[in-house]
Amino acid sequence: MKQTIETLRPRIFGIFDHLHAHPETSWNEVNTTAFISHILRENHCTVQTFESCTGVVGEIGAGAFTVGLRSDIDALWQEVGGAFQANHSCGHDGHMTLLLGVFLVLNEMNYRPAGKLRLIFQPAEEKGTGALKMIEENVLDDVDFLYGVHLRPVEEVKDGQASPAIVHGAAQFMKGEIIGTDAHGARPHQGQNAIEIGASFVTLLNGIHLNPSIPYSVKMTQFAAGGESSNIIPGKASFSLDLRAQDNEMMKLLTKKVGKVAESLAIANDVDIKLQPVSNVAAAIVNEQAQEIMAEAIADTLGKENLVAPVVTTGGEDFHFYTLKKPEIKATMLGLGCDLAPGLHHPYMTFNKNALLSGIEILTKAIILTFEKYGKPEL
Repeated sequence: MKQTIETLRPRIFGIFDHLHAHPETSWNEVNTTAFISHILRENHCTVQTFESCTGVVGEIGAGAFTVGLRSDIDALWQEVGGAFQANHSCGHDGHMTLLLGVFLVLNEMNYRPAGKLRLIFQPAEEKGTGALKMIEENVLDDVDFLYGVHLRPVEEVKDGQASPAIVHGAAQFMKGEIIGTDAHGARPHQGQNAIEIGASFVTLLNGIHLNPSIPYSVKMTQFAAGGESSNIIPGKASFSLDLRAQDNEMMKLLTKKVGKVAESLAIANDVDIKLQPVSNVAAAIVNEQAQEIMAEAIADTLGKENLVAPVVTTGGEDFHFYTLKKPEIKATMLGLGCDLAPGLHHPYMTFNKNALLSGIEILTKAIILTFEKYGKPEL
């Protein structure tokens, strides 16, 4: 397998370079979808695209047992060099390259799975809604095992190492409004000061106390009030909240507490405070069997000394909606060390591209192991 991967190295890096140079934001991954579809079709893979959204699914094999391998395909919109643009600073270009690399390696090996291998190139992970759309499109209906992958920052997993699971936390993003009445700067008693109410909101949010053994946080990340006139006390404001919790039950409780704080603050200040959920992602639900297979594949590829413990992170990933909505799926995510710095979502993030070759080998072995242990060929 190593020799096959080495032979494909120029093609694999060519795929990465193209994807990195042509980023597209969530739900706009039109050319990315076409590029992936072309590679799959020219190598005799069954391809499915969607009328209602971007994204592509490739499939090889036949039978009652299905293994899924998923990559996100969208880029971030951020300022780079003084201008806002689409930018692959979360490693999704690497994730797509990994999946296409696995497919090309298996194709070169003339591998025939004992069942179906489904390659899921999912849009809009950065919006937290792409996985839910794939579920809506019935892409996951018959999947037994599901594997994902995410490049890890150097602080979490060193280059040359890998983790068999990533334990992401849950995240909830909200937009809010404070709706009161403006007042003259000299007559504050005639209205409500939305800025002061917003400051009180921050203080009260910091006073939420839940089980300290489970990490959680809530932050106000945007706040806007007032206009050009400095002698008007603004009665209205808009804001954003970012909620994080390490498991799904804690997120439910935290969301409820935030709602109670907003309700009490509104009554105390005689204003309306409206909270509107924008998007959310679920906390990880890692399957033991899937994690064991991934660990075996890592140890076989990198050596046991480079197999590290599951990564626990407060970051979010919509991959985990698959197991939250379909608990029968056995899933885990590979955490691939690759000297990633300065960090995920940094506009100038870089990583060691050679780690993609190791990642391809790990994922390919994990797929083969899964079919060997649990596969059911077509009768």
